[in-house]
Amino acid sequence: MFSGSFYALLAGFLAATASLSAKLSLGASYLREMCETRLSDWNQTPGGSAACDWLHTPLRLLCGGLLFACNAVMWTTFSKALRHSTSTARATVTTTASNFISSGLLGRLFFGESHATLWWAGISLTLCGLLMLHGSAPQTHPQEPDKKDK
Repeated sequence: MFSGSFYALLAGFLAATASLSAKLSLGASYLREMCETRLSDWNQTPGGSAACDWLHTPLRLLCGGLLFACNAVMWTTFSKALRHSTSTARATVTTTASNFISSGLLGRLFFGESHATLWWAGISLTLCGLLMLHGSAPQTHPQEPDKKDK
């Protein structure tokens, strides 16, 4: 059985993947440009435009389906994270941090995005808070015995 932290990390990654799928499926030219670049590299000839004119439509539909699938699995794993974690705050913060980091990495990998120093400072603060949250021991409150009405 996996721990709540594993499920929370996976949920954050799936949320970032769903966002990537949405950007690819709804963005007008991302898939076409990626297709043309890959085909021209593969064929060693510039302009693989003819195949990409019809290929980008099924790819956009595939990314749209991936969007819904990733969201469904993300909510399932987030629910498991909530069930297996010692606190809901721990699961939520872990999922959020995983989503931020995964979004940054996927944006860099697929779109060549770069992030400002302020973005990295925010991620660092989020990770520090996450480490503090995971490092603290859960508090248990003693239960009071049930009082019966007379």
